[in-house]
Amino acid sequence: MADTLPVTGFSIVIPAYNEEPGIQATLDRAHAAALAAGVPFEIIVVDDGSTDRTAAIAGTRARVVRHPHNLGYGRSLKDGIAAASHDVIAIVDADRTYPIEDLQRLLRPFSEGFDMIVGARSGEHYRGAGVKGPLRGLLTFLVEFTTGRSVPDVNSGFRVFSRGTAMKYFNQLCNTFSFTTSLTLAYMMTGRFVTYVPISYDARAGHTKVRLFRDSLRTLQYIVQAILYYNPIKIFLLLAAGALAVSFLGVLAAVAFGPLLLFVTAGVLGAIGIFALGLLADLLRQIMTK
Repeated sequence: MADTLPVTGFSIVIPAYNEEPGIQATLDRAHAAALAAGVPFEIIVVDDGSTDRTAAIAGTRARVVRHPHNLGYGRSLKDGIAAASHDVIAIVDADRTYPIEDLQRLLRPFSEGFDMIVGARSGEHYRGAGVKGPLRGLLTFLVEFTTGRSVPDVNSGFRVFSRGTAMKYFNQLCNTFSFTTSLTLAYMMTGRFVTYVPISYDARAGHTKVRLFRDSLRTLQYIVQAILYYNPIKIFLLLAAGALAVSFLGVLAAVAFGPLLLFVTAGVLGAIGIFALGLLADLLRQIMTK
Protein backbone atom coordinates (compact mmCIF):
# COMPACT_ATOMS: atom_id res chain seq x y z
CA MET A 1 0.00 0.00 0.00
CA ALA A 2 1.08 3.54 -0.69
CA ASP A 3 -0.08 4.77 2.71
CA THR A 4 -1.61 3.44 5.91
CA LEU A 5 -5.37 3.21 6.21
CA PRO A 6 -7.01 4.97 9.18
CA VAL A 7 -8.78 1.77 10.25
CA THR A 8 -7.54 -1.36 12.01
CA GLY A 9 -10.16 -3.67 10.50
CA PHE A 10 -13.51 -3.65 8.74
CA SER A 11 -16.52 -5.77 7.81
CA ILE A 12 -18.01 -5.85 4.32
CA VAL A 13 -21.78 -6.46 4.42
CA ILE A 14 -23.45 -7.65 1.21
CA PRO A 15 -27.26 -8.07 1.07
CA ALA A 16 -28.33 -10.67 -1.47
CA TYR A 17 -31.64 -11.96 -2.77
CA ASN A 18 -31.54 -14.42 -5.68
CA GLU A 19 -28.15 -13.12 -6.85
CA GLU A 20 -26.77 -16.43 -8.13
CA PRO A 21 -25.56 -14.93 -11.45
CA GLY A 22 -23.29 -12.37 -9.79
CA ILE A 23 -22.56 -13.33 -6.19
CA GLN A 24 -19.40 -15.34 -6.93
CA ALA A 25 -17.79 -12.54 -8.94
CA THR A 26 -18.85 -10.00 -6.32
CA LEU A 27 -17.22 -12.03 -3.54
CA ASP A 28 -14.05 -12.58 -5.55
CA ARG A 29 -13.73 -8.84 -6.12
CA ALA A 30 -14.62 -8.01 -2.51
CA HIS A 31 -12.05 -10.47 -1.18
CA ALA A 32 -9.32 -9.07 -3.44
CA ALA A 33 -10.16 -5.47 -2.46
CA ALA A 34 -10.20 -6.37 1.25
CA LEU A 35 -6.84 -8.16 1.04
CA ALA A 36 -5.33 -5.15 -0.70
CA ALA A 37 -6.34 -2.97 2.27
CA GLY A 38 -3.82 -4.84 4.44
CA VAL A 39 -5.87 -4.92 7.65
CA PRO A 40 -8.09 -7.62 9.24
CA PHE A 41 -11.49 -7.98 7.58
CA GLU A 42 -14.54 -10.17 7.24
CA ILE A 43 -17.18 -10.51 4.52
CA ILE A 44 -20.79 -11.09 5.55
CA VAL A 45 -23.47 -12.02 3.02
CA VAL A 46 -27.06 -11.68 4.21
CA ASP A 47 -29.14 -14.11 2.19
CA ASP A 48 -32.63 -12.61 2.23
CA GLY A 49 -34.66 -15.76 1.65
CA SER A 50 -33.19 -16.59 -1.76
CA THR A 51 -34.74 -19.45 -3.70
CA ASP A 52 -31.64 -20.07 -5.84
CA ARG A 53 -28.05 -21.07 -4.94
CA THR A 54 -27.03 -17.64 -3.60
CA ALA A 55 -26.45 -18.86 -0.03
CA ALA A 56 -24.57 -22.00 -1.09
CA ILE A 57 -22.19 -20.06 -3.34
CA ALA A 58 -21.69 -17.29 -0.77
CA GLY A 59 -20.86 -19.82 1.95
CA THR A 60 -17.62 -20.76 0.20
CA ARG A 61 -16.15 -17.23 0.50
CA ALA A 62 -18.05 -15.44 3.28
CA ARG A 63 -19.98 -15.75 6.51
CA VAL A 64 -23.65 -16.10 5.65
CA VAL A 65 -26.56 -14.74 7.68
CA ARG A 66 -29.81 -16.28 6.43
CA HIS A 67 -33.40 -15.08 6.49
CA PRO A 68 -36.06 -17.82 6.25
CA HIS A 69 -37.98 -15.63 3.80
CA ASN A 70 -37.56 -12.30 2.07
CA LEU A 71 -37.65 -9.34 4.48
CA GLY A 72 -36.15 -6.53 2.41
CA TYR A 73 -32.90 -4.83 1.48
CA GLY A 74 -32.80 -2.57 4.54
CA ARG A 75 -33.56 -5.37 7.00
CA SER A 76 -30.76 -7.43 5.43
CA LEU A 77 -28.29 -4.59 5.94
CA LYS A 78 -29.43 -4.06 9.53
CA ASP A 79 -28.93 -7.74 10.36
CA GLY A 80 -25.56 -7.85 8.61
CA ILE A 81 -24.35 -4.73 10.41
CA ALA A 82 -25.54 -6.09 13.76
CA ALA A 83 -23.69 -9.37 13.12
CA ALA A 84 -20.40 -7.69 12.15
CA SER A 85 -17.27 -8.16 14.26
CA HIS A 86 -15.62 -4.85 13.30
CA ASP A 87 -16.91 -1.34 13.97
CA VAL A 88 -16.02 -0.06 10.50
CA ILE A 89 -18.65 -1.23 8.03
CA ALA A 90 -18.58 -1.18 4.24
CA ILE A 91 -21.82 -2.05 2.47
CA VAL A 92 -22.02 -2.99 -1.20
CA ASP A 93 -24.60 -4.69 -3.41
CA ALA A 94 -24.21 -8.22 -4.76
CA ASP A 95 -25.03 -7.43 -8.40
CA ARG A 96 -21.57 -6.22 -9.55
CA THR A 97 -22.76 -2.65 -10.18
CA TYR A 98 -20.39 -1.02 -7.68
CA PRO A 99 -16.58 -0.84 -8.02
CA ILE A 100 -15.61 -2.61 -4.81
CA GLU A 101 -12.00 -2.11 -5.95
CA ASP A 102 -12.44 1.52 -4.80
CA LEU A 103 -12.91 0.37 -1.19
CA GLN A 104 -9.69 2.01 0.06
CA ARG A 105 -10.78 5.36 -1.44
CA LEU A 106 -13.88 5.19 0.76
CA LEU A 107 -11.96 4.09 3.86
CA ARG A 108 -9.32 6.84 3.79
CA PRO A 109 -11.59 9.84 4.63
CA PHE A 110 -12.11 8.37 8.11
CA SER A 111 -8.80 10.03 8.99
CA GLU A 112 -10.41 13.40 8.25
CA GLY A 113 -13.20 12.91 10.78
CA PHE A 114 -16.05 11.93 8.47
CA ASP A 115 -18.82 9.77 9.93
CA MET A 116 -19.92 8.33 6.59
CA ILE A 117 -18.26 8.13 3.18
CA VAL A 118 -20.56 7.49 0.22
CA GLY A 119 -19.69 6.39 -3.31
CA ALA A 120 -21.39 8.90 -5.63
CA ARG A 121 -22.35 7.11 -8.85
CA SER A 122 -22.08 8.38 -12.40
CA GLY A 123 -22.43 7.04 -15.94
CA GLU A 124 -25.22 5.91 -18.24
CA HIS A 125 -26.22 2.92 -16.10
CA TYR A 126 -26.82 5.22 -13.14
CA ARG A 127 -28.72 7.92 -15.04
CA GLY A 128 -31.10 5.42 -16.62
CA ALA A 129 -33.83 6.29 -19.08
CA GLY A 130 -37.44 7.46 -19.15
CA VAL A 131 -38.88 8.77 -15.89
CA LYS A 132 -36.07 7.40 -13.72
CA GLY A 133 -34.10 10.65 -13.91
CA PRO A 134 -37.02 12.99 -13.03
CA LEU A 135 -38.07 10.76 -10.12
CA ARG A 136 -34.53 10.76 -8.75
CA GLY A 137 -34.44 14.54 -9.23
CA LEU A 138 -37.60 14.98 -7.14
CA LEU A 139 -36.26 12.81 -4.32
CA THR A 140 -32.90 14.60 -4.42
CA PHE A 141 -34.65 18.01 -4.27
CA LEU A 142 -36.56 17.00 -1.14
CA VAL A 143 -33.44 15.69 0.56
CA GLU A 144 -31.35 18.74 -0.35
CA PHE A 145 -34.15 21.11 0.66
CA THR A 146 -34.42 19.39 4.02
CA THR A 147 -30.72 19.04 4.80
CA GLY A 148 -29.64 22.37 3.31
CA ARG A 149 -26.66 20.85 1.52
CA SER A 150 -25.73 19.21 -1.75
CA VAL A 151 -26.39 15.47 -1.95
CA PRO A 152 -24.74 14.04 -5.11
CA ASP A 153 -26.21 10.55 -4.64
CA VAL A 154 -29.07 10.12 -2.22
CA ASN A 155 -29.31 6.32 -2.23
CA SER A 156 -25.94 4.86 -3.19
CA GLY A 157 -25.50 1.31 -1.91
CA PHE A 158 -21.70 1.56 -1.59
CA ARG A 159 -20.69 3.41 1.57
CA VAL A 160 -18.55 3.17 4.70
CA PHE A 161 -19.55 4.11 8.26
CA SER A 162 -19.27 3.13 11.92
CA ARG A 163 -21.38 0.22 13.12
CA GLY A 164 -21.88 1.82 16.53
CA THR A 165 -23.10 5.09 15.05
CA ALA A 166 -25.41 3.57 12.44
CA MET A 167 -27.12 1.24 14.91
CA LYS A 168 -28.28 4.24 16.95
CA TYR A 169 -30.58 5.11 14.05
CA PHE A 170 -31.97 1.64 13.32
CA ASN A 171 -35.43 2.47 14.68
CA GLN A 172 -35.70 5.36 12.20
CA LEU A 173 -34.32 3.45 9.20
CA CYS A 174 -36.58 1.52 6.85
CA ASN A 175 -36.33 -2.17 5.97
CA THR A 176 -36.66 -1.74 2.19
CA PHE A 177 -34.67 -0.21 -0.67
CA SER A 178 -34.97 3.20 1.02
CA PHE A 179 -32.57 2.17 3.81
CA THR A 180 -29.64 4.11 2.36
CA THR A 181 -31.77 7.21 1.73
CA SER A 182 -33.07 7.20 5.30
CA LEU A 183 -29.51 6.63 6.59
CA THR A 184 -28.31 9.68 4.64
CA LEU A 185 -31.10 11.82 6.09
CA ALA A 186 -30.51 10.55 9.63
CA TYR A 187 -26.80 11.38 9.51
CA MET A 188 -27.16 14.79 7.89
CA MET A 189 -30.10 15.95 9.99
CA THR A 190 -28.34 15.12 13.25
CA GLY A 191 -25.13 16.94 12.39
CA ARG A 192 -22.99 14.01 11.24
CA PHE A 193 -20.18 14.57 8.76
CA VAL A 194 -20.86 12.97 5.37
CA THR A 195 -18.67 13.14 2.27
CA TYR A 196 -18.94 11.77 -1.26
CA VAL A 197 -16.32 9.99 -3.37
CA PRO A 198 -17.02 9.79 -7.13
CA ILE A 199 -17.29 6.22 -8.44
CA SER A 200 -18.37 4.50 -11.62
CA TYR A 201 -21.54 2.40 -11.87
CA ASP A 202 -21.93 -0.65 -14.11
CA ALA A 203 -24.77 -2.71 -15.53
CA ARG A 204 -26.08 -5.20 -12.98
CA ALA A 205 -25.81 -8.99 -13.21
CA GLY A 206 -29.19 -10.74 -13.27
CA HIS A 207 -32.60 -9.10 -12.99
CA THR A 208 -33.27 -5.99 -10.93
CA LYS A 209 -35.47 -6.32 -7.83
CA VAL A 210 -36.41 -2.64 -7.95
CA ARG A 211 -39.94 -1.68 -9.04
CA LEU A 212 -39.53 1.90 -10.20
CA PHE A 213 -42.85 3.51 -9.24
CA ARG A 214 -43.56 1.36 -6.18
CA ASP A 215 -40.10 1.81 -4.69
CA SER A 216 -39.97 5.51 -5.62
CA LEU A 217 -43.25 6.06 -3.77
CA ARG A 218 -41.92 4.16 -0.77
CA THR A 219 -38.74 6.22 -0.84
CA LEU A 220 -40.81 9.40 -1.02
CA GLN A 221 -42.80 8.17 1.97
CA TYR A 222 -39.68 7.58 4.06
CA ILE A 223 -38.18 10.92 3.04
CA VAL A 224 -41.34 12.70 4.19
CA GLN A 225 -41.38 10.72 7.43
CA ALA A 226 -37.71 11.52 8.06
CA ILE A 227 -38.31 15.23 7.41
CA LEU A 228 -41.28 15.10 9.77
CA TYR A 229 -39.21 13.38 12.45
CA TYR A 230 -36.06 15.52 12.27
CA ASN A 231 -37.22 18.89 10.91
CA PRO A 232 -41.05 19.03 10.59
CA ILE A 233 -41.29 22.74 9.82
CA LYS A 234 -39.68 22.12 6.42
CA ILE A 235 -42.44 19.82 5.17
CA PHE A 236 -45.17 22.17 6.39
CA LEU A 237 -43.46 25.08 4.66
CA LEU A 238 -43.59 23.08 1.42
CA LEU A 239 -47.28 22.30 1.98
CA ALA A 240 -48.06 25.93 2.76
CA ALA A 241 -46.25 27.12 -0.37
CA GLY A 242 -48.10 24.54 -2.45
CA ALA A 243 -51.45 25.56 -0.99
CA LEU A 244 -50.78 29.24 -1.71
CA ALA A 245 -49.76 28.43 -5.28
CA VAL A 246 -52.91 26.34 -5.85
CA SER A 247 -55.09 29.10 -4.36
CA PHE A 248 -53.55 31.78 -6.57
CA LEU A 249 -53.89 29.68 -9.72
CA GLY A 250 -57.46 28.75 -8.75
CA VAL A 251 -58.48 32.37 -8.44
CA LEU A 252 -56.95 33.21 -11.82
CA ALA A 253 -58.64 30.21 -13.43
CA ALA A 254 -62.01 31.08 -11.86
CA VAL A 255 -61.81 34.63 -13.23
CA ALA A 256 -61.01 33.29 -16.68
CA PHE A 257 -63.14 30.14 -16.88
CA GLY A 258 -65.87 30.40 -14.25
CA PRO A 259 -66.58 29.38 -10.63
CA LEU A 260 -66.42 25.62 -11.23
CA LEU A 261 -62.66 25.71 -10.89
CA LEU A 262 -63.02 27.30 -7.47
CA PHE A 263 -64.61 24.07 -6.27
CA VAL A 264 -61.73 22.10 -7.81
CA THR A 265 -59.27 24.38 -6.05
CA ALA A 266 -61.12 23.96 -2.77
CA GLY A 267 -60.92 20.20 -3.19
CA VAL A 268 -57.16 20.33 -3.77
CA LEU A 269 -56.65 22.58 -0.76
CA GLY A 270 -58.81 20.26 1.32
CA ALA A 271 -56.63 17.31 0.25
CA ILE A 272 -53.50 19.23 1.28
CA GLY A 273 -55.09 19.97 4.65
CA ILE A 274 -56.02 16.34 5.20
CA PHE A 275 -52.51 15.26 4.23
CA ALA A 276 -51.08 17.75 6.73
CA LEU A 277 -53.26 16.27 9.46
CA GLY A 278 -51.96 12.84 8.46
CA LEU A 279 -48.41 14.11 8.85
CA LEU A 280 -49.20 15.38 12.34
CA ALA A 281 -50.70 12.01 13.23
CA ASP A 282 -47.58 10.24 11.99
CA LEU A 283 -45.35 12.60 13.95
CA LEU A 284 -47.33 11.85 17.11
CA ARG A 285 -46.93 8.13 16.39
CA GLN A 286 -43.16 8.52 16.13
CA ILE A 287 -43.05 10.51 19.37
CA MET A 288 -45.14 7.89 21.17
CA THR A 289 -42.95 5.07 19.81
CA LYS A 290 -39.79 6.83 20.95
